[in-house]
Amino acid sequence: TGVGKVNATYKLTQKFGKHGSFVPYDLVINYGTAGSNKYKQGELVDCTRFAQRDMDATGLDFEMGQTPFDDTPIIIETKSDFNPIGKNATCGSGDNFVEDRTNYYGEVVDMEAYALAKVCHLHNIPFISFKYITDGADEQANEDWEANLASGIVEFKKKVLDKLENNS
Repeated sequence: TGVGKVNATYKLTQKFGKHGSFVPYDLVINYGTAGSNKYKQGELVDCTRFAQRDMDATGLDFEMGQTPFDDTPIIIETKSDFNPIGKNATCGSGDNFVEDRTNYYGEVVDMEAYALAKVCHLHNIPFISFKYITDGADEQANEDWEANLASGIVEFKKKVLDKLENNS
């Protein structure tokens, strides 16, 4: 879907019919990388709760993570009958790469999943996100992310795609 919440939303909604009139999916699965201070590097986790870690309208008396004048819950909870991992982690999405713990929300941090979860929530489509932990979302994050990026697809294939194919 590309990097960031806007690119992710754009790419997902491109797959829907004109103006969202036809949604041809009964499940949306997202795969990507993430940082975490809870899970180890090299671990594949499933995320089923999502928040915006960079939405800050607290100066207007809204809660951190709350989009003004939007009825979407601050934390979007999704369900999927398909979940071979079962950790149900919370993912905080934001349009910045996390290299310190001051901009951290959830057990996992990424740059896209909240946007995808919101689109699916609004269209009532089951959604699940699998994140390969590449880094600790700390001062080493940029180096660790680059070093571990390529390994994730192997874990995703083994723990998710192969099981999905066997369920078909």
